[in-house]
Amino acid sequence: MKLSEVKPVRKFRKAAAALLAAGMAMVLAACGKESREPEIQVFIAASLSKVMEEIAEEYSKENPDVKIIFHADSSGTLLTQIQEGYECDIFFSAAQEQMDTLKSAGLVVDGTRADVVNNQVVVLTLKDGGTEVTGLSNLREAESIALAGGSVPVGRYTRDALVNLGILEKTENNSEITAEQVSVSLGGVEVSEQGNVSKVLMAVAEGACEVGTTYYSDTYGYEDKVEILEMVSRDLTGNVSYPVCRVNNKEADKAQEEAAESFRKFIISEKAKRIFERYYFDTSFEKK
Repeated sequence: MKLSEVKPVRKFRKAAAALLAAGMAMVLAACGKESREPEIQVFIAASLSKVMEEIAEEYSKENPDVKIIFHADSSGTLLTQIQEGYECDIFFSAAQEQMDTLKSAGLVVDGTRADVVNNQVVVLTLKDGGTEVTGLSNLREAESIALAGGSVPVGRYTRDALVNLGILEKTENNSEITAEQVSVSLGGVEVSEQGNVSKVLMAVAEGACEVGTTYYSDTYGYEDKVEILEMVSRDLTGNVSYPVCRVNNKEADKAQEEAAESFRKFIISEKAKRIFERYYFDTSFEKK
């Protein structure tokens, strides 16, 4: 065979090899994309931070390929972020009001909303702090009070309770009662308004404020630092129920949607229920 006859064959083989390599690269890239571990964005009320870490850990034992990213803050702040377009797959709120707003905006996936747990508002003080306050009825005895803002569910529940006790005047929307108005109604007590329930807890646990209102579940792990002065009756606050839902996320692919639904179902499962109870959440909805 002449040399001139070999060259075309070699060129053909090189071209075929290049095409084969390019094809394999495309297949591998496609496979890599399909096999990408789903990552879900879960927005949770600040009071859920501790318990949800354990629930995610338990869920991951059977679903190790799902990556869960938590975003914890007040339910009002989280709602605003979702409305502004932040990517979110699951919303777990500390109140029905924010969930209702989300539903009205068409952002709740049909059939995925469910009430998960109930909580209870408590009045706290630093352990052995020597306060004269015994509960909401004599908050005016405090020198300083840590109070969540009105857009924060625990702040709204506290305002509702004070209205029902006759300490605050009823308004069309109690969440709009300002910290200054609360202070005036309590005889000029210093009121330190906080952005979420965790910040209220820290203000009391660190001694920055004499008393504050949080949820019962927030005292988990702080039993040696804070003292509960009053478990506020739900006759005053109403049910402090926490709903969860999947959020319409236009950025999510099928794998992400399936992972989000799987995790949502785990949150409302019997296994998760037992975890919630260990963190002082109530899985019933009877008034106390």
